[in-house]
Amino acid sequence: MAAAGAEAAAAAEEEKRMAEGDPESGGDSEDEGDSDSSGDGEDEEKENEAEIQRLEEQLSINAFDYNCHLDLIKLLRQEGELVKLRRARQKMSELFPLTEEIWLDWLKDEIKMASEISEREKVYELFERAVKDYICPEIWLEYAQYSIGGIGQEGGIEKVRSIFERALTAVGLHVTKGTALWEAYREFENAILETAQPAPGSVPSPEQQQMLCSQLERIHTLFRRQLGIPLLDMEASYAEYEEWSEDPIPETTIKNYKKALQQLEKCKPYEEALLGAETPKLAEYQAYIDFELKAGDPARIQLIYERALAENCLVPDLWARYNQYLDRQLKVKELVLSAHDRAVRNCPWTVGLWIQYLLAMERHGVDHCIISDMFEKALNAGFIQATDYVEIWQAYLDYLRRRVDFTQDSSKELEELRSAFARAVEYLKQEVEERFSESGDPSCTIMQNWARVEARLCNNMQKARELWDNIMTKGNAKYANMWLEYYNLERAHGDTQHCRKALHRAVQCTSDYPEHVCEVLLTLERIEGTLEDWDAAVQKTENRLARVNEQRAKAAEKEAALARQEEEKAEQRKQSRAEKKASKKAKKNRVGEKRKADDDDEGEWGQEEEEEQPSKRHKGDGDGLLLEEDMELETGLFGRSGPEKPDHSTNQKEKPSTSRKDVPKVLHDSSKDNITVFVSNLSYNMTDPEVKLKELFESCGEVAQIRPVFSNKGTFRGYCYVEFKDEKSALQALGLDRKVVEGRPMFVSPCVDKNKNPDFKVFRYSTTLEKHKLFISGLPFSCTKEELEDICKAHGNVKDIRLVTNRAGKPKGLAYVEFENEAQASQAVLKMDGLTIKEHVIKVAISNPPLRKLPDKAEAGRASQFAVPRQIYGARGKGRTQLSMMPRALQRQSNPVAKAENGMVQNSPATSSERTEEPKKMSNADFAKMLLNK
Repeated sequence: MAAAGAEAAAAAEEEKRMAEGDPESGGDSEDEGDSDSSGDGEDEEKENEAEIQRLEEQLSINAFDYNCHLDLIKLLRQEGELVKLRRARQKMSELFPLTEEIWLDWLKDEIKMASEISEREKVYELFERAVKDYICPEIWLEYAQYSIGGIGQEGGIEKVRSIFERALTAVGLHVTKGTALWEAYREFENAILETAQPAPGSVPSPEQQQMLCSQLERIHTLFRRQLGIPLLDMEASYAEYEEWSEDPIPETTIKNYKKALQQLEKCKPYEEALLGAETPKLAEYQAYIDFELKAGDPARIQLIYERALAENCLVPDLWARYNQYLDRQLKVKELVLSAHDRAVRNCPWTVGLWIQYLLAMERHGVDHCIISDMFEKALNAGFIQATDYVEIWQAYLDYLRRRVDFTQDSSKELEELRSAFARAVEYLKQEVEERFSESGDPSCTIMQNWARVEARLCNNMQKARELWDNIMTKGNAKYANMWLEYYNLERAHGDTQHCRKALHRAVQCTSDYPEHVCEVLLTLERIEGTLEDWDAAVQKTENRLARVNEQRAKAAEKEAALARQEEEKAEQRKQSRAEKKASKKAKKNRVGEKRKADDDDEGEWGQEEEEEQPSKRHKGDGDGLLLEEDMELETGLFGRSGPEKPDHSTNQKEKPSTSRKDVPKVLHDSSKDNITVFVSNLSYNMTDPEVKLKELFESCGEVAQIRPVFSNKGTFRGYCYVEFKDEKSALQALGLDRKVVEGRPMFVSPCVDKNKNPDFKVFRYSTTLEKHKLFISGLPFSCTKEELEDICKAHGNVKDIRLVTNRAGKPKGLAYVEFENEAQASQAVLKMDGLTIKEHVIKVAISNPPLRKLPDKAEAGRASQFAVPRQIYGARGKGRTQLSMMPRALQRQSNPVAKAENGMVQNSPATSSERTEEPKKMSNADFAKMLLNK
């Protein structure tokens, strides 16, 4: 009937329209307009369908593309594709916790379509899923209000009350948003009270009177509970209770109310800080968490953690701290496991969260099959470092080892442990090495632990020896500590014969500390060996140490020879410069140029100054680059040339005097370093640098003085000191660093006396692992910042892009791209690595510059004689970690590098923080003491 009525109304409207207008002209015009609009609509619909298809294909390739899920859901909702929309939301919710906005949109769409009881049950199930992702007051309020719609069903009132009570438990303590839930709950109970009132003029029955009293007590209880909690606008709630209640408010309620008011005053500064801060408010939330931890109320601590995580769900450290609190304090199984599950779903790339989850599951007695499935999910999480896979495997193997009863010779758990060890070794060899070009476990720690389990717990030394043979064949035979680990295992669980055999092999193979293994072998024979064993050991160790000393002597000779060659070359360069100056001076004297005595003195002084400067010099009128060493050695500031003096010859033009004595020397006052900045890498051709730089730096504050540095010929040397009136202006001036001035990036750095602070280096970019930042190499030099941003922003929110340039401002094909979070950066690595840009194949990796700390000369000499640093590669593999992340303009020239007999660099800088310092040499007594303690 309704459909028929609608059709009739539409027909009547059409007749009216045709009657009012000209059927011929008006009808044609409207048809044409309808045709145009329908054509535009069809084009837009086709475009949306094509985009939907593209997004679905992209998700089939990479299901973890968060932004792609959002775009697809948005388009499907716009097109009204309800079936596909429900499926898309379902897939996204299986992979990621959904935000409050996404859940509310989904719930509202489902509520509109739910009319039958069965459909309402599905909406209830959806609400239950929504409240588990994050603690959101709005979702709980929507849940409670929706449940009121089912009050007419059997048990409807009790169901509503149950949902309200759960909501109050979850977010009733929320200082700013909890009041809305309490008020909604009271309104519901008041509505029930109104329906229970007897009709006017009638006398209530005893049952009605009892129900009324019970309902009134419920409302009283809600008021009293609410007034005992610190909530915003609680004064209004108290006034409402006074007005509503016919009886005086109990003294205990007033006491609890005042106590809550005092607590609210303590919380207000933190709530106000959150209101005034910008997202993500991490520092403000951390201060709030610390405050609640001191108070010690578990419910409030849990709530503030949940509030912080709702806005900082991609911060792994925050999840880790929250989970640690739950593990150690609350220890409620459902609560703990739910938090761990949400943590790994939000930050799947963080191995520490997965390890915490596995431990929590074991701690709470979760079934073995569930823990194993969770471990498999962890392996597929896409960690960004090879070492992460070693850590997750080790955690899982530890769990399996704790399940084994080693009092039995054989068991299902033991076989599973051995199988897992074998799979771990194979996984690191196949999967991890292919992806990262490194195993992540160069010391074979997993195989070492396997060998220890076999030797100590299973009494299977044969298997342990096989494993150690495998470890040594993987490049570990040259390290003394590896041999001593094996020796200690044999000493504890093997026999003397195998100990002796291991030490003989160690003496033969060790290249870093052969003296140590030699001493251990002699100690063994001294205690347990026969005379023949002693003689054999002495002969073997003497021969080995003789060869080692010979090799070290040759290496020292080579190093000394290289040093002499460098000294000779430096002397030759020095002599060559002196000869050139002498010939130039003689040539000028031959053409009859007259010079004063002061000029002669200046020539000798200038020659000495020339000899002290580095070999790389710049022409006075050129646009070359100033070496950092020149800047650091500059101790005085020189003004321009003195007044011009007429030449004796009237045919020659007047020119500035080149006498160094005519140039006033302005010494820098080190007491003003805090209000002075050092400006360098300026153009040598800059005219009037004082005027140019004063205009530039006046934006930072009042400039007291600008002191450019000139050569003895009066030409600008490309750097100067800018002194301000106050320290604040000097600090603000540092923000002009790398600003392009006359086509060159200007360097602005603090003014520091290098003689007093020799280790001071100006490098404003991080040299440690930054998981939210990418390092891109292989870019075409023509690639602009805007072009690179267009490519990167498809994979996340790009916060900053820095193209690396040389000192002349020309690109080097390198760039750093900072994303909003680690998840976006890790996704960008997977998508962009190997991408072709203008026929250049780029390499993309997480920014993790290798350490470049060099030992001092004394330590470098000892390192070349005694040790070959072990090669430990970083997260980007063998090739990428060799790139220097520091601009060449800020580097120092390294010492001559000596080579060992096998061609490996002896004193090369370490590629890992574990190798930055030379191991301390131990005496024989120290070494023996270490072994005996073991």
